[in-house]
Amino acid sequence: MLLCRWFFVAYGFVVFKVIRMDPKVILITGASGGMGYRAAEALAKQGHIVYGAARRVEKIAPLISCGVHPLRLDVTDADSCTAVVKRVIGEQGRIDVLVNNAGYGSFGAIEDVTSDEAHHQFEVNVFGLVELTKKVLPYMRMKGRGRIINVGSVGGRLVSYLGGWYHATKYSVEALSDALRMELGDFGIDVVLIEPGFIKTNWPYIAADHLEASSRGGVYEHRAVETARNIRGIYNGPIASRPSVVVKAILKAVNVRRPKTRYLVGAGAHAGVFWHSVLPTRVFDFIIKRMM
Repeated sequence: MLLCRWFFVAYGFVVFKVIRMDPKVILITGASGGMGYRAAEALAKQGHIVYGAARRVEKIAPLISCGVHPLRLDVTDADSCTAVVKRVIGEQGRIDVLVNNAGYGSFGAIEDVTSDEAHHQFEVNVFGLVELTKKVLPYMRMKGRGRIINVGSVGGRLVSYLGGWYHATKYSVEALSDALRMELGDFGIDVVLIEPGFIKTNWPYIAADHLEASSRGGVYEHRAVETARNIRGIYNGPIASRPSVVVKAILKAVNVRRPKTRYLVGAGAHAGVFWHSVLPTRVFDFIIKRMM
């Protein structure tokens, strides 16, 4: 009986420790739609204090009812990043978790994509992420703890056909995340990467539209039209995963005491990384071009 009572008490303690979560102050970018919107909603419903930030802040308004605080943010504008961080700090006194989710995909052959478009993609996917992170870090360092969660892509581990500029930004996010994790560990700040595979969002349609537009009238036009059609087909078909798998990974990265450094999630993520690591490079290139 004593053993049973002890087991019950111990079991109750373990359950309490697992499900109890101290509310964290969380700033999540790209919260106006897709994975960011769903993650902001789920985190708020768990009891966290969530600030959802995006350029189209009106799209976050429906989440006010579940406790999300909408903020207007342009990650490419340093003043906008400063204002958002000051707002959260002014109201809460801290930021426990930053989820860098803002980003977009623009496909096209390296020589077809304009310099302005390539620069803009880096401004949003890379420099915007870094700018906001730099604004948040001093406050995390003062508290001696914090967590940066960067939503990258399996596209930061391998390259698909006619997506060079997009993949360059995601490879950069991988490198920056690894560097930040080493630099910030001594200050109690952890850095986590979420690497989605094929996910049903608006992203592939935007990427495919950019691909067709950038190649129009050029030497890649025929292959670009075919590739764009295949991209839409893959992401609209039964292969692609629902955004909920990414949201689940974000929730885990926020809530667990010691998160993984990387979460590969969604269709094709694990398989793509595995085959990229074991196949000869030219064989992998051939397969990717045939798929796309």
